[in-house]
Amino acid sequence: MSKRGDSLHNKGQRGARRSSAEREARAHKASPGPRKAAPARWKLWARRAVLGGLAGLALVAAGVFIAVVLAANSLPGYSQLQAIQTAQTIVVRARDGTEIVEMGPSYGEWLRYDEIPETMKNAMVAVEDKRFYSHFGIDFYRTTAAVIEGFTGRDRIGGTSTISQQLARNIFLNANRNFDRKAREALLALALEWKFSKQQILELYLNKVYFGGGAYGIDSASRKFFSHPATELSIGEAAIIAGLVKAPSRYSPTADVQAAVDRAAVVLRLMQEQGYITADQAKVDVSAVQLKQQGGQNSVRYFTDWVLPQLDLFLPANAEPIEVWTTLDIGMQRAATAAIEANTPGQAQGALVSMDRDGAVLALVGGRDYVESNYNRATNALRQPGSAWKLFVYLAALEAGYKPEDTVVDEPVTIAGWSPRNANGRNIGETSLRAAFAFSINTVAAQLGNEVGFGTVAAMARRFGITSQVATVPSMVLGSSEVRLIEMTRAFANVSAKGMSVEPYGIAKVTTTSGEVLYRRDTPPDSQLVPAYVIAGITDLLQAAVQTGTGSAAQIGRPVAGKTGTTSANKDGWFVGFSSGITTGVWMGRDDAKPVPGLQGGRAPARAFAAYMRYAVKDRPVEEFDTALNLPDWMSEPDEEAMFADPDDYYYIDENGNLVEPGRRQPQPSPFGLDGPEAGAGRDRERTPLPLPPYNEGRPQRPPPAVSEDFLEQATGGPQPRPSPRPTPAP
Repeated sequence: MSKRGDSLHNKGQRGARRSSAEREARAHKASPGPRKAAPARWKLWARRAVLGGLAGLALVAAGVFIAVVLAANSLPGYSQLQAIQTAQTIVVRARDGTEIVEMGPSYGEWLRYDEIPETMKNAMVAVEDKRFYSHFGIDFYRTTAAVIEGFTGRDRIGGTSTISQQLARNIFLNANRNFDRKAREALLALALEWKFSKQQILELYLNKVYFGGGAYGIDSASRKFFSHPATELSIGEAAIIAGLVKAPSRYSPTADVQAAVDRAAVVLRLMQEQGYITADQAKVDVSAVQLKQQGGQNSVRYFTDWVLPQLDLFLPANAEPIEVWTTLDIGMQRAATAAIEANTPGQAQGALVSMDRDGAVLALVGGRDYVESNYNRATNALRQPGSAWKLFVYLAALEAGYKPEDTVVDEPVTIAGWSPRNANGRNIGETSLRAAFAFSINTVAAQLGNEVGFGTVAAMARRFGITSQVATVPSMVLGSSEVRLIEMTRAFANVSAKGMSVEPYGIAKVTTTSGEVLYRRDTPPDSQLVPAYVIAGITDLLQAAVQTGTGSAAQIGRPVAGKTGTTSANKDGWFVGFSSGITTGVWMGRDDAKPVPGLQGGRAPARAFAAYMRYAVKDRPVEEFDTALNLPDWMSEPDEEAMFADPDDYYYIDENGNLVEPGRRQPQPSPFGLDGPEAGAGRDRERTPLPLPPYNEGRPQRPPPAVSEDFLEQATGGPQPRPSPRPTPAP
């Protein structure tokens, strides 16, 4: 080929190579490499995720919107929400119908939005929900900040519930802290905001929020803490009330004044920061706010604390407002309170229980000051009764056959290693049962208890209403077992009721506010605890103890029967007694059971008893006690000659089994003769054998058992001694 041809050929090859290279370059440029393929797929999935998330959020939002609309439509109307009460109101009335205390929620007067002081509205918004007027039920800023704080581990910035959420919780929900409750709370808050205006929500909130002490709403709180309606609230008072919502019991001005003042200062600072008040207004001296005195409800609360829990036994659970008609006599309660305050010595506490003849509690004082200590010593404290316990020892002795005038011997005695001593350290020898009781002679009580049996004494205490644990050791006869004052008072009330069982009660009836009777106490069936002669005998002894014995300080110018009690080292002093159908028990002592110098049952407790009883019985007729002993047949011989007549006047059987007729010293031959039936047939055929008297005729019989042996074994914790069988007469 020529050079020209070679040249063209070479150019053709170079052109072909350039074309091929250009095509490869264009192809490489047109198709992306593997390094850029992954970012493209990530963007695609991210775009899909965003779109899916937005779609999901839209669905959730739509669902929430629908739920809010449905919830809003199902909410009660505004007037219905006003009427909803979140807890039960209980009005407690005295026996004459006078209202003595209102328990549970108190709602005060309903204040419209324009009647509520601006200061009060601003204080509440400032401390509880500063974005109240801008959010729509949920404060997402506070909620988000709280979540962040939770993740970072720092202290929470505060509660996240808005005023709308709090209102929803107060009206519709409970206080459980769980996700389900919070979710429903948020939904209901949104529904409230959807259905009602901000003004309506704030009006509902301020009239329903709980401020402690049973006060619901600002008017009730204002009247409780400041003695005036909420329309008259000052800046300082509004700050105190607004500060209570966070923790009503912690910041209550009646519980801790300084805590309430400090919390109110925080409210004032927030109000200033948010522009509701000036700096000068924020400097108000909250400590100068005059608080309502709370002493008026003092001792009555001991009674209501005892009686109101009994409603659970009478009524089904409900939140309907009720009125409880009690047995409390207001005048007697005041007299009882004054008697305890005036006579209780030094550092000691005092308690009093007073009952009518049917068991109705007329007055009950559980301590010197309820505000200082709400521990109810009348119904809860277990203390040794000392010699007041001898009531049961002498009851058992009288039932066993003793009489008040019987002679007993006061002498040293030792029982199972226990040697009781008398208070004066002396013994007086022979004395009457009446004197031994009146002067509370310990050695005689010990002998009687040992004779009748300590288990018998314990059973008698059970019979008369002692439910506390009773020991059966010898020292129990001097009151070593601890009992409650209300139990001892009941026991003496049984004596006052002539031996009929008396059960203490404080609720006569329960009604609705419209008058519908929900409960009325029925009169229990009569139950005779001991025979009438036992009651006559113990009343004789109790009256002697007041007339001439250790209880002389309890005299009130009319018949009184009672018993003193003093424990070792003067740790407890008691007096329990009755007059004109009213039975009253008084106890005094220290809560820590330390000795109280000079405390004896016959001194301060007896004087308190007398001071109270003079008022309690002033409108009742004087009643003399029935102390006549009408003894049963088994305690008196049916035939006086059985003990004192000539033996010749008796039919009896001699040692050989022969019948002896009255007036004959020699045995009478058998009607059938000694030599066979025929031997005396003609001589004694007309004589009829004299009948034998019944085996038990002319002999004292055992008293009928007062209670069953099963009851005694249960009460004393062991089997009872069985009487040995009587011999059966030969036929």
